[in-house]
Amino acid sequence: MAAVKPPQPKPSDPSPKSVAPPLHRMLLWPALAACLGALLLCNSFGIGLGSPAGDAKMQQTRPAAAAPSPRTPLPAAAAPLSRSEPTRLTIPTIAVDAPFTALDLGKSGRLNPPPADNTNLVGWYRGGATPGERGAAIVAGHVDTKTGPAVFLLLRTLKPGELVNITRKDGAVATFKVDSVETFSKADFPDKRVYGDTTDAQLRLITCGGAYDRDAQDYVDNVVVFAHLDSAKGA
Repeated sequence: MAAVKPPQPKPSDPSPKSVAPPLHRMLLWPALAACLGALLLCNSFGIGLGSPAGDAKMQQTRPAAAAPSPRTPLPAAAAPLSRSEPTRLTIPTIAVDAPFTALDLGKSGRLNPPPADNTNLVGWYRGGATPGERGAAIVAGHVDTKTGPAVFLLLRTLKPGELVNITRKDGAVATFKVDSVETFSKADFPDKRVYGDTTDAQLRLITCGGAYDRDAQDYVDNVVVFAHLDSAKGA
């Protein structure tokens, strides 16, 4: 996955290579934007280390979602929630039901990956917004590993309007509605659009995609799901 300057941590407080990019809030974005593009999400995460065969099968399972026109205004997000760590991610339409692990930045400035030996695990960057909190919460997961298909195998098949549920430590369930599912070349990753700060509660789900480069042992693209907070229960 493409990496970027991580958002600044909230006051109360994402080898194999890393799945998600560094994410501090973009206070110094103009000065560091060039460096951020070099930090690739899948590479940093180690998501693309398995055989691409599983990803090819996934492409035949459900048709890829088309991104909405950039001129289409996005629906208003629900009121942001207070800060609370996520505990579980469910995406009914692609049969995802996985626990969370917190991710930090490594010495290289990339987000450390979730453990590669657990294919049903997602990570969130705990230095940024928590899911449901104001800002862009970053969640990353493997598309596959050396042992086979992983939690985000079907991520790219999500369609606009489908729902993503995140259970939080405070007992609230934050439901996000997908706005678009897009694939970006790691060589031209839109760091600011994906990782930039937002005035409402947003979610980014990130994994690897595209062709598999066997020499680099990595996928050439990143798949990014853009979603907004649609509702919350138990908040």
